[in-house]
Amino acid sequence: VVAVFGAAGVWLLAWALALRTVLGALGAAVSPLRAAAVYAGVLFANNVTPFGQAGGEPVSALLIADVAGTDYEAALAAVASADSLNLVPSTALGLVGVTYLSVTAAVGDRLRLATAAVVGLAVALPAGGYLSWRYRERVETTVIGALAAAAGAVGRLLPRVEPPSRAAVAGRVGGFFEAVGVVGTDRRRLLAAVGLSATGWLAQATALWLALYAVGTAVPVAAVLVAVPVGAIAGVTPLPGGLGGIEAALVTLLVPLAGVDAATAAAAVVLHRGGIYWLPTLLGGGVVAAVGADRV
Repeated sequence: VVAVFGAAGVWLLAWALALRTVLGALGAAVSPLRAAAVYAGVLFANNVTPFGQAGGEPVSALLIADVAGTDYEAALAAVASADSLNLVPSTALGLVGVTYLSVTAAVGDRLRLATAAVVGLAVALPAGGYLSWRYRERVETTVIGALAAAAGAVGRLLPRVEPPSRAAVAGRVGGFFEAVGVVGTDRRRLLAAVGLSATGWLAQATALWLALYAVGTAVPVAAVLVAVPVGAIAGVTPLPGGLGGIEAALVTLLVPLAGVDAATAAAAVVLHRGGIYWLPTLLGGGVVAAVGADRV
C-alpha cells in the first residue's frame, strides 16, 4: 500500500516538473518544490470542478499566475500546454500495451473497446493539434467572438457588471495564443516536458499494478498500460475530477484485460485512486488554502 502512494508521489512530481519546464519556456522561474506544491493545487482544482481539466484549468491559472508571478494568460497557456503534452505519451503507452496484448494474450473481442479508444486517440490528437495550429488565427478569431458574446450576455443579465470590451477580450486571447506559440517553438523544453509526462504515466500505471498486487493479483504490465490512459478519458464526464466515471472505466477495463473479477478490480481501483485522486486533492487543498490566506 505504501508503494502505491509512493508511485503516486513520483507521478505528481514528474508532472509538476513538466509544468515547471513549460513555465520556464515562458520565462517564469519556479523551484522544483514550489512547482510540486503548485501542481498539487492544479490537481485540486481539476478534481473539484466538473469536466476535470477543462473545468479546472481557468482556476488553476489563477494559482499559477499568483505563485509564478506571470500574467493570467501566460499561466493559462502554461497549464493548457502541459495538459496537452500529457496526452502524447498516454497514447503511445496505450498503443504499446494494446500491441503487446494482441500478440501475446488470447483476449480476442475483449480488446476491441480498448483498441478503438487508443487508436482513436492516436489519430485524433495529432490531427486536432495540426489543424488547431494550422488555422490558429481562425481559431483565435472564433474564440474572441464567442467570449465577447458571452461577456455581453452576462452584462445584460447582470446590469451592475460591466462586461469587457471586444478589444479587451481580443488582447487577453491574443496574449494566451502568443504564450502558446512561445511554448510550441521551444523544442528542447517540449521534449523534456514530454519525457517527464511519460515518466508520470508510467508511475500511474505502476501504482495501479501495485494496487492489484496488494489485493493479491499479479497482472501483465501491458494491461495497466492500456487501462490507465484509456480510463483517464472518463475524466471528461461532468463530475468533479471524473470521480466515479474513471473508477467505473478502470474496473470495466481491468476485468477483461487483466483477467480479474470485478470485486478484485474494484478493490485495486479504490486503492489506486486513493493515491492518484485523493492524495493530491488533500495536498492541493492545503496549498490553495495557504495561498488564499497569504492574499488576505
